[in-house]
Amino acid sequence: MRTFVRGAAMWDVECPRRTSRTAGVTMAGFRVRDLQALRIVPYPAVTLLLEFGAGSPVLDCAAGRQQPGSFVAGPGLGSGGAVRAWGENVECVQVRLSPVTARAILGASPADLDGAVVSLGDLWGREASRIREQLGDVPSWQDRFALTDALLARRCAAGPPVDPEVAWAWRRIVGTRGLARVDGLAAEVGWSRKRLWSRFRSQLGLPPKRAVRLVRFDHAAHRLVAGEGAARVAADTGYADQSHLHRDVMAFTGATPSTVAGEPFLAVDDIAWPSRGTTAMPHISRELRPGRRPEVGRAPL
Repeated sequence: MRTFVRGAAMWDVECPRRTSRTAGVTMAGFRVRDLQALRIVPYPAVTLLLEFGAGSPVLDCAAGRQQPGSFVAGPGLGSGGAVRAWGENVECVQVRLSPVTARAILGASPADLDGAVVSLGDLWGREASRIREQLGDVPSWQDRFALTDALLARRCAAGPPVDPEVAWAWRRIVGTRGLARVDGLAAEVGWSRKRLWSRFRSQLGLPPKRAVRLVRFDHAAHRLVAGEGAARVAADTGYADQSHLHRDVMAFTGATPSTVAGEPFLAVDDIAWPSRGTTAMPHISRELRPGRRPEVGRAPL
């Protein structure tokens, strides 16, 4: 277990030694003695948090609503800078689910979350209590990761897949780091723009244009955290200019680019998710061309 320190933040972080058996699943373990008002920065994945320690994390959401304990949140949790996390003696496994995989694992479409935070107990019932007890009973972090991975693999195998065209469009957006054009995606899968919007939104939880913005923002934000200047980041990540980047960062986080560059929520990724999970640059297969259907058996990213 490694210790992450950034300003006043100090957390113990553990990573799995093996990749997940389920495509589109990454996880990390956290032990935090005193979690103080951490700003949640939007990320292009579904967040599944499994807590099991003596304490409990609490999310302060919009309109003063609080969500304690284990939860699920759709892509872009924290947009607008309205969500904070806090707690004492927090121990948890945080799972990032590609929206392509999340539908099967959750047993519900990410669209049903509609950008909200949902108690895992409300979604999974008694299974949420069982996994909490099991995570607390096993002796090591690697055992906890193995237990979590087995649960997610079982649920994924039993759940409904997304349309292969939708899965391909998501992979294309991620692979281009948010530079794909929605019209081009629709043309390549042989759908109308309206049909792609409808299927993408209903199955992944956000429309294609917002997915493009979220993936592009995530890539730019991590480069800001790495110490790159805003002008260079804007030029390299597809923004019209530095002002465009500033507006997007403010819209997603409620903070300026210089403030976001110091956010612990982003900086910890170098330890917790060194490959950056769903935003890592994958190989983009050309299994779809105009007039050709995608390969149904392709693993989601």
